[in-house]
Amino acid sequence: MTRNSPLILSIIFFLFFVNTYGQEGIIKGKIEDALTNQSLPFASVALKNSAIGTIADANGYFEMKVQPGKAVLVFSFLGYTPIEKNVTIEPLKTIELTIQLSKNEISNTWKPVVITAGRLEQRLEQTVTSMEILPSKLLESRVENSLETAIEQVPGVTVIDGQANIRGGSGFSYGAGSRVLVMVDDLPMLAGDANDVKWNFIPIEQMEQVEVLKGASSALFGSSALNGVINMRTAMPGEKPTTILTLYTGIYDDPKDKNKKWWGSETQMTSGAHFAHRQKFKNLSVVLGAHVYEDEGYRQGETEKRIRANTNLRYSIEKIKGLTVGLAANVQQSKGGTFLIWQDDSTGAYLPLGGIGLPGSTLSEYTSERITIDPYVLFSPGKWIHKLRMRYFFTKNENNTQQGATSNLYYAEYLVQRRIKDNINISVGASGSKTEVNGDLYAKQNGQNMAIYTQGDANFGKLNMSIGGRIEQGKISGKSFDPQYLFRTGLSYQAWKGGFIRSSYGQGFRFPSIAEKFIRTQVGSIVIYPNDSLEIERGWSAELGLKQVIQLKSWRGLADVSYFITEFSDMMEFTFGPWGKPGVDPLFGLGFKSVNIGNARISGFEINLAGEGKIGSVSQTILAGYTWIDPIQTDFLASRDTARNSSKENILKYRFRNLFKFDCETSYKKLSIGISGRYYTNIENIDAAFEGTIPGVKQYREQQPKDNWIFDARIGWQIIKILRCNFIIKNLLNEEFMTRPADLQAPRTYSISLNMKIG
Repeated sequence: MTRNSPLILSIIFFLFFVNTYGQEGIIKGKIEDALTNQSLPFASVALKNSAIGTIADANGYFEMKVQPGKAVLVFSFLGYTPIEKNVTIEPLKTIELTIQLSKNEISNTWKPVVITAGRLEQRLEQTVTSMEILPSKLLESRVENSLETAIEQVPGVTVIDGQANIRGGSGFSYGAGSRVLVMVDDLPMLAGDANDVKWNFIPIEQMEQVEVLKGASSALFGSSALNGVINMRTAMPGEKPTTILTLYTGIYDDPKDKNKKWWGSETQMTSGAHFAHRQKFKNLSVVLGAHVYEDEGYRQGETEKRIRANTNLRYSIEKIKGLTVGLAANVQQSKGGTFLIWQDDSTGAYLPLGGIGLPGSTLSEYTSERITIDPYVLFSPGKWIHKLRMRYFFTKNENNTQQGATSNLYYAEYLVQRRIKDNINISVGASGSKTEVNGDLYAKQNGQNMAIYTQGDANFGKLNMSIGGRIEQGKISGKSFDPQYLFRTGLSYQAWKGGFIRSSYGQGFRFPSIAEKFIRTQVGSIVIYPNDSLEIERGWSAELGLKQVIQLKSWRGLADVSYFITEFSDMMEFTFGPWGKPGVDPLFGLGFKSVNIGNARISGFEINLAGEGKIGSVSQTILAGYTWIDPIQTDFLASRDTARNSSKENILKYRFRNLFKFDCETSYKKLSIGISGRYYTNIENIDAAFEGTIPGVKQYREQQPKDNWIFDARIGWQIIKILRCNFIIKNLLNEEFMTRPADLQAPRTYSISLNMKIG
């Protein structure tokens, strides 16, 4: 079988199912707000209990062909109560409808819609892969200032030093090379030089929901989607203007061990504000946002100040039906300090190794600028949907160690989708990117990526199918990597009422980043070494799952159970070892470097529950999940690997074998009470040199409990219709815990917020 075979087979396989039907009837019309009679752009129309459907255009108009006979149509729009309509379709006849939807003030018909799974709207229960949704309501009630801390509440997801980790797919990596593709509105947010995400740059003040796709997804999304995708969808205006302003402030409590407190009688504080305004002027939709934040830090020198502004302008052109153009932009300036390693495990746990302002300090002071400019075009004439998205991503980083860099990333993607016979959707796309990097750390490095991909989604009664492939070519500073041929497929079958069985298989890969291959940087005496021989890491994942819809009067949820397995070849791991020259480099040449460690397998299972609605007069929401993994090297060699690892067992480094998370909130009239929890088992394996070199690491790990429970609590009060107050306690029991060695997390914090929402 040739390397092209998966792609060729996928096309033949899909065309096999494109069969002919009788003469269809046509249903067309407009979807609008029941109160204002204003159109609802991009609302959804679907045949009940199937994946057959379409999306209205920017003016709320829709048209779809349906097989003759009786049918039930479901009309839905985010924030509105879905309605059903019975129709009888006659051959070659046209039915015209005007559908009015009412705003859903209390979401007691929780039927989440996602886009990321297949780049088209789908009900969450019908997707062929595991997905989780993080709603904006959770961020508002927890008063999050960054998506990084918010995403920690998603089952199976952790973030270590800014790197997202889904189901143990990644370990610890310092500022370079993500296996999870983070996006905002389908555009990558990974920086061009280090291939990392700066979570504080993501405009959470504009968030509608976050969709987390688990498992290898490179066939649809390309390099860095090896472990999954996190896609934030931003909110667009409704028919009524909406203005949101949130003000918040907080303080750090004393650590549980008072000997670790370094700030004396002073108080370390945080404060910030979010602002968002969304309004529609006839055919023009306008979104404006701003964010300010200041953190004095619980670790000495690790401060942060940032200011951000963003906009999204979308204009529907009346003279060309279905044509919409837009421009989004986001700009941020920030400065502060980055903490890497503690002084020791006792009084120096919140102090940087090497002190502050000294030549050997491991605290780096930085200033950064980030800008994205995103023009886009959406065109949906009939059953065709065309999407052209472009991005210019500028980053500039400077620090007190003369190791600054500037990066310019240019990205474009064109996607065309066509619905065939109302039960088949074909997607074909092409994307390309170019990166130019220069500065103290680089000698004018550059990178390019080009890709083409296709995806087919079909519905045959209770059976949903998805199949696709991708070809991607990459180059870094003149060196071309072998083209990557990728394949993915999945099935979802409704076996009984509300019960869906699914299976999926997907291939993934990740090109090395420019930073991993070429940067040598130093933080105090800790050196991060380059590896110009670093090769592509590849992998695949497979999953078997069961999803059950749960309906308890007005409360609706989804329970999900899945078994998964992921395999990697030439897996890259951030490894602490003797990479430098003894006597020439600091620490006798010990430091960090990205290395292809060999082959690995991560298998496990996951149990999740999510839902919301009312039970009597009480509103209840829940998001919970337990994940167990078995992460091993498949080419484990005891004589080699036990010498460089702290564990003598075959287990990948920096992984939590058990992970349990939950968040639940109860609301009655104006009062709401919420509690969340995270349970981690201790990290079993780290670099042996880490324990032998960094003060206090070995001792603290020996004394640390095997289990870590972290609880947060909150209470909210709706003062008046437009004004709400929230009080939040994070790390309620003031526990000490680490997500990686020498990196003790925050003690208990208290925060209060005022949220004003008009519209």
